[in-house]
Amino acid sequence: MRLFQADARCPLDRVRVLDLSRVVAGNMVSLLLADFGAEVIKIEPPEGDPLRDWLVAGVATNWKVYARNKKSVCLNLRSDEAKALLLRLVETAHVFIENFRPGTLEKMGLAPEVLHARNPKLVIVRVTGWGQTGPYRHKPGFGTLAEGASGFAALNGFPDREPALPPMQLADCTAGVYGAFAALVALREIEVSGGRGQVIDLSLLEPLFSFMGPQAAGYRASGTVRSRTGSRSTTAAPRNAYRAADGKWVCLSASTQAMTERLFRVIGRPDLIDDPRYRTNAERVRNAAGLDAIIGEFIGRMTLGENLAFFDNAEVTVGPIYDISQIVEDPHVNAREMVVDFPDDEMGAVPMHCVVPRLSATPGAIRRAAPRLGEHNAEVLGALGLSREDLARLAGAGVIHQGKPRRRAAAAEA
Repeated sequence: MRLFQADARCPLDRVRVLDLSRVVAGNMVSLLLADFGAEVIKIEPPEGDPLRDWLVAGVATNWKVYARNKKSVCLNLRSDEAKALLLRLVETAHVFIENFRPGTLEKMGLAPEVLHARNPKLVIVRVTGWGQTGPYRHKPGFGTLAEGASGFAALNGFPDREPALPPMQLADCTAGVYGAFAALVALREIEVSGGRGQVIDLSLLEPLFSFMGPQAAGYRASGTVRSRTGSRSTTAAPRNAYRAADGKWVCLSASTQAMTERLFRVIGRPDLIDDPRYRTNAERVRNAAGLDAIIGEFIGRMTLGENLAFFDNAEVTVGPIYDISQIVEDPHVNAREMVVDFPDDEMGAVPMHCVVPRLSATPGAIRRAAPRLGEHNAEVLGALGLSREDLARLAGAGVIHQGKPRRRAAAAEA
């Protein structure tokens, strides 16, 4: 695989992105574009993106991953001179990303109409918790609130416990994937039809709700609200997590009739094929507890490794439930280079996910480490015609900044 090539040709070469967003969702949009060659310029305030403060063992691992392949220009947008510089950069850009509350960009004098007056073909991605319209538009909206309001938390977890919020930035990352897709759709419209730039209204709520699938249709059809079922599925059975003899866990999904019948045979229970409780998928879903007890008892006789070998040989869809220590040691993960070590001054190397998805002819690549604050001031602003003297004057006036964040909030351990 082509992983670390600073000069690798990628499909989004010559696409310039200005990213004013903070934290995860907007950074996920620009990360996906950057991985495939876009020149992403993070426009950071003097205090830096808050991701720089999300620390694990004192290391800004979130920033190192989400800001890879990007450049940093530090502008104090409270300054009119900084806004003027930003507008000059807008003239050179294809995509503009921001995640201020609705109305904030307008108060800054940077409304979409202002940006489009400078660059009619600019694609503007506006990331918010709740969207640019509707009665909740002015509410603050971190991903946690979207994970609650989307219906995800209500279905996640076990029926005798509280709803479970995800242990990672699910709403933000889901919105990020949608945002990158939408930006490319809008760029394609310009390329093919000669269209103008447009505004993408991207909330954290709606993408995750769309991932919930036919929830509304099921509610309309049945008149009932789905409850939490733990690791069981309400549409196919058997499907669950099962404990092995060594205390480790496997997951099993036999969501077709043929796979279920194969499973019944290999565990020595061909009689279950014609058992009226388990004969069809609908019957198996209704009687999932009894079926899980049978399967769980069989799996509980063997260790994780023994289960995997047994079911792999039988071609039954059983797999391990890994934690990160197991993921990084898995031979398939390593053969696919799913986790790659990128050189880093602080850690020596930062393990991070590879570029996803994989293109056969023009794959993406990890070309540069996450930038220091304002690291690319001279490169990016110098291309606008600013001299070293100009940059020194702007730095002295507090318009631009380079180096350590000027003000840091208390660091959060993630």
